[in-house]
Amino acid sequence: MRPRLPLNEPPASLCILRFSALGDVTHMTPVVRTLQREWPQTRLTWVVGKAERALVGDIPGVEFVIFDKTAGWAGYRALWQQLKGRRFDVLLHNQFALRANIASLGIRAGLRLGYDRARSRDLHGLFINARIPPHPGQHVIDIYFSFIETLGIRRRHMVWDIPVPDNAAERARDEIPDGTPTLVISPCSSHHLRNWTAEGCAQVADHAAREHGLQVLITGGPSALEREMGEAVARQSQLAHRNLVGATSIKEMLAILGRATAVVSPDSGPAHMANAMGTPVIGLYACTNPGRARPYYSGQWCVDRYDEAARRELRKPASEIRWGTKIERPGVMELIRPEDVIERLDALMAAGAPRALPPAETTVHPSPEIAPAS
Repeated sequence: MRPRLPLNEPPASLCILRFSALGDVTHMTPVVRTLQREWPQTRLTWVVGKAERALVGDIPGVEFVIFDKTAGWAGYRALWQQLKGRRFDVLLHNQFALRANIASLGIRAGLRLGYDRARSRDLHGLFINARIPPHPGQHVIDIYFSFIETLGIRRRHMVWDIPVPDNAAERARDEIPDGTPTLVISPCSSHHLRNWTAEGCAQVADHAAREHGLQVLITGGPSALEREMGEAVARQSQLAHRNLVGATSIKEMLAILGRATAVVSPDSGPAHMANAMGTPVIGLYACTNPGRARPYYSGQWCVDRYDEAARRELRKPASEIRWGTKIERPGVMELIRPEDVIERLDALMAAGAPRALPPAETTVHPSPEIAPAS
């Protein structure tokens, strides 16, 4: 029998199922930090992907279990073997994709807390026995916090504090020496239809260097698409900018984002990693709703063409489509013009490029009555 919610006392053990992607794992980090502060005796286990573990896997006090989603059934078997014979008091079933539901079959827990019906997908309700309350219009971070608020935690500790190894910090200092104002442009997302144009990135890079004296670094992962984009941005720029695409580890990328003056990026892992490091982000949003997925502390700097995309592609304003709907269609990101991004960069620099530092702690109100899963 599952315990009543909210819990009367902290559980002895809690498992988090959130294995991808980099941005979502970054969003989960302050939730984990809050659990550690509010329930220091609770043993935390986090099921993460391989790349995501490289980002957060050295957070102290957390057991990390890798799920390799690219390995097919072998990945499921390896995960289940790692957890064989174990039982948790609580599972936060934080990822509702079909592969996450299947992965959860090997995670035994008395309380299996998942999403409300409106946000469930892929038969998610069959794999849980309790739900978070419905709450339309939430940012992803607020959704993730609602899981532990449903358990009974009433404070948020808005602390990421993702460890940066000394070698990564040294690499970042080499790329961005002290006193060197720098714009990082990270043009690619893991969803290629969210990528902005190479021509637009090149125009913004040249403007940043000419008008604001910013060093410009072009960054990204090692995939062929990202390398091609980095080369295209460098080729179309009138000025020389350093292309680091595929040349940094995840931790080096994190450290570089943390030392930057500002970051330009679509809805991507690096955008949210920069937010976690307190760096202001000029987010580029047309495919996804910035109300749900913006860099959490940089909403004022975002370029928002989501409503325009909804009207063009779906024939409805954004207010009339389901919250969180993705409009990932060819050409949508071209609704964002270089002058839109330049205007936000100019405004950010005129404001002194203030750091996007979060409050140390936020008090939250009790969650509504918890609905049982069915």
